Amino acid sequence: MNNNTNNNDANMTANIRSSNEQTLTTLGFHHIQKNIADCALSYLGKRYARELKPMTDVRLIQMRLDEAAEATALVRFGASVPIPSLEGMETIINLLGTGYLFSERDFSHLAQFLHSCTQLMKYMESKSGIAPIVSRYASSMMLMEPLRSEIERCIHNGRIQDQASKELVRIRKKMTVHEERMKRKLDSLVSKHRSIMQEQVVSQRNGKTVLPIKKEFRKQVKGIVLDESGSGQTVYIEPAELSGLQMELASLQAEESREEMKILGDLTSLAESYSREIALNTETVGVLDFLFAKAKYAAAIDGRSVHVNSNGKVKLQRARHPLMSPSMVPLDFSIGYNYSSLIITGPNTGGKTVALKTLGLLTLMVQSGLLVPVDERGEMAVYEQIAVDIGDGQSLEQALSTFSAHIRNMITILEQANPSTLVLIDEMASGTDPGEGVGLSIAMLEELHHRGATVVATTHFGEIKHFASATPGFENARMEFDTVSLQPLYRLRIGEAGESYAYSIALKLGMPEHIIDRSKSVVGEAHTKNKMQDVATEPQSQPDSERHTTLPVSMEHTDSIEQNAHTTVPTETISPNNPAPISDPAPLRAFRKGDRVYVAYLDQAGIVSEEEDNRGQIGVMIRGRKLKIHKKRLCLHISADELYPADYDLDIVLESKENRKKRKLMGRKHVEGLRIELPPEE
Repeated sequence: MNNNTNNNDANMTANIRSSNEQTLTTLGFHHIQKNIADCALSYLGKRYARELKPMTDVRLIQMRLDEAAEATALVRFGASVPIPSLEGMETIINLLGTGYLFSERDFSHLAQFLHSCTQLMKYMESKSGIAPIVSRYASSMMLMEPLRSEIERCIHNGRIQDQASKELVRIRKKMTVHEERMKRKLDSLVSKHRSIMQEQVVSQRNGKTVLPIKKEFRKQVKGIVLDESGSGQTVYIEPAELSGLQMELASLQAEESREEMKILGDLTSLAESYSREIALNTETVGVLDFLFAKAKYAAAIDGRSVHVNSNGKVKLQRARHPLMSPSMVPLDFSIGYNYSSLIITGPNTGGKTVALKTLGLLTLMVQSGLLVPVDERGEMAVYEQIAVDIGDGQSLEQALSTFSAHIRNMITILEQANPSTLVLIDEMASGTDPGEGVGLSIAMLEELHHRGATVVATTHFGEIKHFASATPGFENARMEFDTVSLQPLYRLRIGEAGESYAYSIALKLGMPEHIIDRSKSVVGEAHTKNKMQDVATEPQSQPDSERHTTLPVSMEHTDSIEQNAHTTVPTETISPNNPAPISDPAPLRAFRKGDRVYVAYLDQAGIVSEEEDNRGQIGVMIRGRKLKIHKKRLCLHISADELYPADYDLDIVLESKENRKKRKLMGRKHVEGLRIELPPEE
């Protein structure tokens, strides 16, 4: 087996195209890289962990998973693999063949590396029966016994040995004789000048032995003054009797240094002759270190191998997010069998986003050859792209709102989506008008499904849930919620749509009950209004004798209609080709503030904000805009009496919260500069 394959996977197969920094960061893959790097011992193992990227070759991924499972089995059985630390080897590898003269320290590191390689080869050979794939890496390593023996003969404990060469033996013997002669002479001089020495200690100055003599007695010692103390009370003198001996010793030391350089040069040349073998062993140790770092991490997270495929099928039992607490409720998940798009619903804090990130991160890990925390016999698909839209994506620097960031992200995803794409979308239809957001979301889901992508999305909107339940290739899922304890259960149940439980959660978190009750009534009113609007804009299925419709009629005729908008006419007399004559109706009551009306030429409903003026113009609030519309163009949907209680404050509907506060403040006292800004009339 080629030891370089693990390090060069990126050169052998295309890395997953969507593994840009944003995707990896969003799904937490960088944390996985760091955790594996922390388990590595060598600089190469740590480097390979930091450079780890997902792959797309199914065969290669399965091979990496198999070898990781084999290494993890060794670690789980308590094996202590003797991986060399590669201390000092980075410098040696970088400088081999450059003319650099390696030092005693460098050769000590190299000798230790060669010794550790021998131990590793013997260990892996003993494990070939239970770990045949992993052991083949070590079988390709080289012993380099001649190099190791020569280094150990010449260098020990970071110092060149006397027996490194005959010349070095001769020089060091002469140095020993001269050092002994100097010692005897020095002892004699110290005894002779003891009374005039500042202290009974021999010192060194500029590499020469000197005596510390009191300043006033310096002329009594024959020699050269090399230094004096800071106070000037002591002078350091090299006695004349020592000068000759010291010069001879310095000459021998220079010879020793030259001989040592020669020995180091010979060892460097020998090491360079083994450059390829040293590089191969270093690379192999780095690969094995990286492999066992993956194994240690897999053992720590209880990781297991899965079977990979290229047909989009995923089936996981008891899957866990590797960066979350072991107490996390495991996830059972499947997709790609009867459906390729899954819509997850459920309460906030219920685990929907965690489910998305768990699937995304485990997919990245598997495609990187890592074992994942799932039950046995798991199956995962291999994707060429993983596209995510998770988080609000707001950016002050780029002037992006939540919705703008979401749309930009989705445009990119739609451009790239294909049958080998996994798309993860959190909170579809959020950040904009719910009606338009739902429509956009359904259209995007249809397009992604048409392109064959695998899609997992979360939402709170019922329309999307209904779409998923009625559309082939889609399926609903929900995060379970205990309605008694009001606690999320974090279990995913596929095949059922969920609820948001907004009222229950808000009440549990401390929201006042009267606000919850008011919220329910507002929602109920909204449903009633919507139904009334639907009734006003759709044909009614009544018996012919009772079938009447409320104006307006089609927009082509609105400019010519001058009758009162409250008049009803028999619908059987109206047709596009033969519009019925309209008689003058009996006038009904005037529009009142708070009435809900329909504006035919705009095809929209609004609330009367100002009653009729002397020109017949009525103020109508439509989607936050205040319009002046003639009463003949309005049709009553539902009166204010039916919509609101008798004492209801219509300002809640017609004015902004800020203006209501200002008006209340003005009613109590005068505030300088306080103004109420009303929407412009159109």
